[in-house]
Amino acid sequence: MNGAQHCRGCGSALTTTFVDLGLSPLSNAYVRADRARAGEPFYPLHAYVCDTCFLVQVDAFESAEQIFGDYAYFSSYSDSWLAHCRQYAQAAHERLQLGNDSLVIEAASNDGYLLQYFRELGTRTLGVEPARNVAAVAQQRGIETEPVFLGADTAAQLAKRYGAADLLIANNVVAHVPDLHDFFAGLRTLLKPSGTLTVEFPHLVRLIEGVQFDTIYHEHFSYYSFYAFERVLERHGLQAVDVQELPTHGGSLRVWIGHAEQRAKEEPAVAEMRAAERRFGIADLATYEAFSRSVELRKREILSFLIDARNNGKTVAGYGAPAKGNTLLNYCGVRADMIAYTVDRNPAKQGTLLPGSRIPVFEPARLRETQPDFVFVLPWNLKDEIVEQLSYVRDWGGRFVTAVPSLQIW
Repeated sequence: MNGAQHCRGCGSALTTTFVDLGLSPLSNAYVRADRARAGEPFYPLHAYVCDTCFLVQVDAFESAEQIFGDYAYFSSYSDSWLAHCRQYAQAAHERLQLGNDSLVIEAASNDGYLLQYFRELGTRTLGVEPARNVAAVAQQRGIETEPVFLGADTAAQLAKRYGAADLLIANNVVAHVPDLHDFFAGLRTLLKPSGTLTVEFPHLVRLIEGVQFDTIYHEHFSYYSFYAFERVLERHGLQAVDVQELPTHGGSLRVWIGHAEQRAKEEPAVAEMRAAERRFGIADLATYEAFSRSVELRKREILSFLIDARNNGKTVAGYGAPAKGNTLLNYCGVRADMIAYTVDRNPAKQGTLLPGSRIPVFEPARLRETQPDFVFVLPWNLKDEIVEQLSYVRDWGGRFVTAVPSLQIW
């Protein structure tokens, strides 16, 4: 978003607050141990909703190159996410009748977590991953990957070198794009005239319903309803032909898209989703203006639990070091006096300090060593998987805590 605060979707002036989460560092700016005594920048984390196209968005204080050029997030550390990806690959392969000559390209392909399943099915694959350290991991695994940001210019270069995609995938990336029009122009360029684009993104309706305020952070520039997403597609000559609701990331949409000039028949789910969002009030500013009050209530619940636990001599440790957890901790003002440490399976995060809160990150074995009374699960969208992995916490009477959609202890 530029300094004049105009919508990155339609250009209208932004005047309506969705939620103001105060000051926060970049959620993926993990602090190395040798930088523990150094300062770190904090930026306003203030989300607005556009009065015209209803795209929710935050300011872009750092460039995408600065944020994603070297990245700490690897998609392959969640077993349930990998199962979701395998299922999608098999379904898309069958639905689109992909063959050995078909080309599947993924934008923001991370460490090859998804393309590996298409390769197993015999299709040609290409990853486009701007984070150089993550792209290198994919390349080591044998997934051909170009370490570039996708935009109109790079898409033209890739199409010339590899050809256009029969299936083009953009899963959980549209939120991360500050210049969404350059990105969608790139998608259009890289998609065959008869090709299919699928895009997955967290559904704004589910964010509002579940008070998922912690999914708002600087690296997520935009938050999409189906309504706002279709407005972007229209500007780029693309058409939604089907939409599916998914449980991932607290409730997501998968949209199947083609070139508008192909005039493909829309599946009934498209009209049904438009109607469902209208009933929800997606084009009513009152829907957005009520969100802040729900977030403030959730903050008080979290702090009440942590203060009571501390006053009663109980110990609380975290599980996970996700970006969403950093939003929650910084908005609520939680530091290591309330949550002593957290653990994460990702070696890239172990040995660091969480941005802002400076809570240390260890490997999961730390839980067995210290036996905390409570384990605060920060990636609540994976809580079933995590609780199963950590069933041993029950052995010493430990309990689990999640804060979204409401505070739960079990």
